[in-house]
Amino acid sequence: MSRAQDKTKIPVLPEEQEHIQHFEAIYDQYRERIRNYIAVKTNSAAADDLTQQAFLKAMENYCSFNHNSSIFTWIFKIAQNIVKNEYRKRSRNKEIMQEIIDFQSQSISLDIARDVDIRIDISAALAQLNALDQQIISLRFFVDCTLLEISKIIGMPESAVKNRLYRALNKLKKELKEWGDITIMSIKEMISIVDKNEASTKNDGMNKVYHDLFEELKNNVERIVTTFRHRPSQKISIEIYPDLSTFHQAIGEPDAPNWFMGTYDHNKIKIVSPLNPGPEHSYQSVLRHTISLFTMWLVTDINPLAPKWLTHGLGGHEAKQMSQEYIQYSTSEAIQNDAVPSFQALTNDTWDFEKIGGYAFSNLLIEYLLHSYSSDALNKFISDATDFQGAFQVSEAELHAMWVQYLKSRFS
Repeated sequence: MSRAQDKTKIPVLPEEQEHIQHFEAIYDQYRERIRNYIAVKTNSAAADDLTQQAFLKAMENYCSFNHNSSIFTWIFKIAQNIVKNEYRKRSRNKEIMQEIIDFQSQSISLDIARDVDIRIDISAALAQLNALDQQIISLRFFVDCTLLEISKIIGMPESAVKNRLYRALNKLKKELKEWGDITIMSIKEMISIVDKNEASTKNDGMNKVYHDLFEELKNNVERIVTTFRHRPSQKISIEIYPDLSTFHQAIGEPDAPNWFMGTYDHNKIKIVSPLNPGPEHSYQSVLRHTISLFTMWLVTDINPLAPKWLTHGLGGHEAKQMSQEYIQYSTSEAIQNDAVPSFQALTNDTWDFEKIGGYAFSNLLIEYLLHSYSSDALNKFISDATDFQGAFQVSEAELHAMWVQYLKSRFS
């Protein structure tokens, strides 16, 4: 919902003309924080509408604001009442049975190598805290309240809030197992990384997944960024889905084959949980595929028009996913029959890409380019993947013919 759309819903009442301009500034300043609070408390798509209700109520009663508190805490109290009314409404409709803080789908952001951001569902950990500690953490990190604002909202001295927050965060970090040297960075942008109905995944098994995934990233991301001499233009989120079916549904490919367990889209890497990789993958292969996906995303960040063989070939090369046995099995027949795919065929964006040995051939093509040319030449080509002459001093047809000869000699 845009700000312009928001403002059309706020009535300009004649008797309140003198307050409108001032109130619009208040609205602009506090809307996002109030909405974050409502979204956390209701976990609802109705957060925008409920936020509008809160500000409409505040505007209608603005003349009664006596300045005994800050304008934010005054509006916040109104928002609290709006949320309570929403709970009562849902309870009557049997949508929920009691007033609770619903932390399902809330997640924290953990930083890795400055370039990768994993979103971790913390609902299970927060559930171990009492209601007051949950309230303080939600206000501090989801609503971005200061300690003074929190003290006014919950009626507790600021020093007591600070001590309580410190103890709650220590307990939260303990619940999260403090994986390696991972630390809490921010709890603002909320992205669910698992199906919220899969509560059983929030256990020691998933803790191990997060730890192992971070280790993979820590050991590879900086190296890959240095190799391609490119810092990502934006933060990357990694979403982990509990099983293949959920992952395939989430990406809009319900009939995808079992081997398809990861992809990237804009600034999101999406993978299936290594705990449930499906029949054609293992725990470790899913972790390694995350490195492949990061590489593919990075190449696309450099050049959004990079062809599929280039992104997938570089991804496979950096992750070292494919065994030589698999590569030879997937390509030997085509090589022997002079049926090596053209560069154009290796841009096929359908499931046929796998059937023609696209992944293995792309890997072999990158191997050939690195064997025959410098990494500088390859990096130059990534920036303009149509300029074969500029990067390799040969035409596209000449390069393909040279590659075919290399394959024949390699697999003869």
